[in-house]
Amino acid sequence: MFEVTWEKRALQELKKLDYFISKRILKKVHELKEDPFSSDTKKLKSTKFYRLRIGTYRVLFEILDDKLIKILKVGHRKNIYKIK
Repeated sequence: MFEVTWEKRALQELKKLDYFISKRILKKVHELKEDPFSSDTKKLKSTKFYRLRIGTYRVLFEILDDKLIKILKVGHRKNIYKIK
């Protein structure tokens, strides 16, 4: 079983979303604890990051060696991959 940690930025992005959308995202992230390599996750090319698809929203995360999932970014699919 994996442990999930959130970056401060990801939590701020989650709080900006609609209540029902954020609730769906939290449910899917909770499911990551059991199996971070489910059908909704995909490794991003040329990086060490993964993405979780929840409708039109995405969660970018990193899997660390010590059974730790680090949530990096949360947002709509049209904005999530832009580097700031």
